[in-house]
Amino acid sequence: MMKRLVQDERPLVAIMVDGDSISARAGDPLATALALAGRLRLRASPTGAPRGAFCHMGVCQECVLHVDGALRQACLTPVRAGMAVELRGVP
Repeated sequence: MMKRLVQDERPLVAIMVDGDSISARAGDPLATALALAGRLRLRASPTGAPRGAFCHMGVCQECVLHVDGALRQACLTPVRAGMAVELRGVP
C-alpha cells in the first residue's frame, strides 16, 4: 500500500459547471478540476467534434471556455470558490 507523502491542505471549494456544483481544490488548474469531475469534453469544434485540454500549458487554445462570462483557458485558470463555468457547445 502506498502512503501519501504530502497532505494537500488546500480547501475544497464549490464551483458551478453548466449549472451543476462540483468540488475542486482551490488553486488547481480548472482543467484538472474538470477532468477529476469527469468533464473531459470542454467544447465542440465548428464541425461538432468534442475538444478537451490538450497541451496543459496555454499554447493550443483547445481548453478555452467561459468562466464568469469571459473566455478563459481552463489549463491556466486557477479554481476559486463560486466560479461559474460554461462549457462551449459540448454534445
